[in-house]
Amino acid sequence: MNVVTPFEGIGASVRRKEDLRFLSGRGQYTDDINRPGQAHAYILRSPHAHARIKGVDTAAASAMPGVAAIYTSADLAAIGGIPCGWQIHNKDGTPMAEPKHPVLAEGKVRHVGDPVAVVVAETREQARDAAEHIHVDYEVLPASVTMTQAQAPGAPAVHDDNPSNLCYDWHIGDKAMTDAAFASAAHTVVFETTNNRLVPNAMEPRAAIGDYDTTTGEHTLFTTSQNPHVIRLLMGAFVLQIPESKLRVVAPDVGGGFGSKIYHYAEEAIVTWAAAKLGRPVKWTADRSESFMSDAHGRDHISRAELALDAEGKFLGLRVHTQANMGAYLSTFAPCVPTYLYATLLAGVYSTPAIYAEVKAVFTNTVPVDAYRGAGRPEATYLLERLVDVGAKQTGFDKLELRRRNFIPTDAFPYQTPVALQYDSGDYFSTLEQALETAGWATFEQRRAEAKARGRLRGIGISTYLEACGIAPSAVVGSLGARAGLYEVGTIRVHPTGSVTVLTGTHSHGQGHETTFAQLIADKLGVAIANVDIVHGDTAKIPFGMGTYGSRSLAVGGSAMDKAMDKIIAKGKRIAAHLMEASVEDVEFERGTFRVAGTDKTKSLTDISLAAYVPHNYPIDEIEPGLEETAFYDPKNFTYPGGCHIAEVEIEIETGIVSMVNFTAVDDVGRVINPMIVEGQVQGGVAQGIGQALLEGCVYDSHGQLISASMMDYTMPRADDLAPVSVATHTTLCTHNPLGVKGCGEVGAIGSPPAVINAVVDALRDHDISHVEMPATQEKIWSIIHGKR
Repeated sequence: MNVVTPFEGIGASVRRKEDLRFLSGRGQYTDDINRPGQAHAYILRSPHAHARIKGVDTAAASAMPGVAAIYTSADLAAIGGIPCGWQIHNKDGTPMAEPKHPVLAEGKVRHVGDPVAVVVAETREQARDAAEHIHVDYEVLPASVTMTQAQAPGAPAVHDDNPSNLCYDWHIGDKAMTDAAFASAAHTVVFETTNNRLVPNAMEPRAAIGDYDTTTGEHTLFTTSQNPHVIRLLMGAFVLQIPESKLRVVAPDVGGGFGSKIYHYAEEAIVTWAAAKLGRPVKWTADRSESFMSDAHGRDHISRAELALDAEGKFLGLRVHTQANMGAYLSTFAPCVPTYLYATLLAGVYSTPAIYAEVKAVFTNTVPVDAYRGAGRPEATYLLERLVDVGAKQTGFDKLELRRRNFIPTDAFPYQTPVALQYDSGDYFSTLEQALETAGWATFEQRRAEAKARGRLRGIGISTYLEACGIAPSAVVGSLGARAGLYEVGTIRVHPTGSVTVLTGTHSHGQGHETTFAQLIADKLGVAIANVDIVHGDTAKIPFGMGTYGSRSLAVGGSAMDKAMDKIIAKGKRIAAHLMEASVEDVEFERGTFRVAGTDKTKSLTDISLAAYVPHNYPIDEIEPGLEETAFYDPKNFTYPGGCHIAEVEIEIETGIVSMVNFTAVDDVGRVINPMIVEGQVQGGVAQGIGQALLEGCVYDSHGQLISASMMDYTMPRADDLAPVSVATHTTLCTHNPLGVKGCGEVGAIGSPPAVINAVVDALRDHDISHVEMPATQEKIWSIIHGKR
């Protein structure tokens, strides 16, 4: 068999193994799957943000051609509601409000798009046609569309048993210490902002197929999911009450997720239940318009931040009050996003000694909100990095010097923040200096003057950020309200001829796992990556794992694989020692070769694997046959990527159009396994961050109608909206996982929005502007320039 070359292991820019399959149209996504005899489901959704359901008449629809069944909440009365995966407690220790989240709306609809009925027919078109003949008698009710409306006295209650519309009132930090810091401050800065609501818009819309074997009683769900085992657990145990031994969840190729495919959705339960009810497969695929009002949205915070500084510009204290929109129901991980994934990151890269944050989560008559690329960390970074720029302007300190003066020193690690987290490593000075040099910061004023001569406004903005990845450890998150463990599992199966199959509980939806994980195997076991297969996404094949989100796959899943490889090597040494008549202690292993130290005696991994499966000369009384090992890895801490992003923009005065000119990203993502994949991940994240900063915004009208519900009204970034993105890395290793990795999947979306808005504000410096809310649209900028604010 082929032996790995040094160029296939850790640090090599290996081309992605999976790309040929995708680029040639041979990927298999959920909608590509068609089960024998399948029917098609169409979901009738509420056109109202808030209304009482007085009756549902399905008679005319049931008589339509091809209709097999129509179901409403009355038919699903025996099944459970969709569970929430994280519980937050209020300041007084009481649990958050956790209203039922029915699979189909019961009694009331609570947002536009709330599912009311499902039609199952022979074709999708027949199901859609029949749904148009269902008559729902709605009593339209006043809606609480915004958080401000929902918190007003006498506001319409989204859930009748929770008239306050408050989900929780939570806090973290030392209030007394923070108040004292403000009392002694030479300068105080106040900043208020809204972090705009976003629609994830993954390339592949969600889809689900339920199948049922009447002979065995086994259910199978094919679904566009980032974590199939969690879907199996939540849906099987809490919604449909199906034993896990009778429920298989398969997530095949998934075309992007960005967090929106983490959660358990109603459609998954609907098709699984309906398939068993009808005794035939049932398939549902969302169209793009449906996705806008059924996929969980992201962000949507209103925040007020206050920063206290001494006379020399040292940060003394930070106070933050945030309202976070939950939407109409609690999505799977929604409660933890504005709390333990947001407020715990408010220290950022700064040595602020006192921090106090309050977060109120609010129910509104809008689509539920949950994690979206970065999940809480972009919101924290945006608030903090805009606050620092505003503070620099108000106090007269240079924005770069203010940052340098307050960075956590490189010799201070491990560094305990005032908001629970302890950072293990970092070097924020080096990423800053590298980014400044790459971006040409020192010569920017020349470019500004040149742009002015062309009648354009040019600005430059900076963001020095930090995030937390690989959420962990299980015991800690469990004490904070998580209702799941956050370990990962890896199984390494070395076959008789030395090829390797890796079974992982993580899931790939575009990150290049089939390549990166193979590189880990190549580097440690010496197996050519062409001879490494990665298996994921099928609960019938893989051990119980926790899926992919929060840049956890390599740090947590890869570490589990590394531990499993250690077990493989340890067993291999025992077999090799027997074959070479040496003591185990004298056997060394390096990249596919077992060697007796100080001799020329060697055995290849293939020699050992063949002996393991064909044990003719084998210590069978001491070692079991086979060469397969499983390991679980439960992290000791988060990992903490960080870095510096610099954006450069130009504004056309006549139109207000903001153009990206240059973008520089220097990130510390720990050890880099594949530089090319890291570059692509960062560039993709930056594109999403630019989209949030300049273009994207989910807009509801006063009645709760989603008026940005299509690509005609919701402005996704196109290629010509972006700029060349220069990507570089500066590495400090994670100290508590065996690979030294930190994670790269979210950094682009975290560091870029404040850098872009800081650049826009810098370009408008002559217009007495201290802030522009995201998205910084053409209309907003034109109004500022021409005095129409």
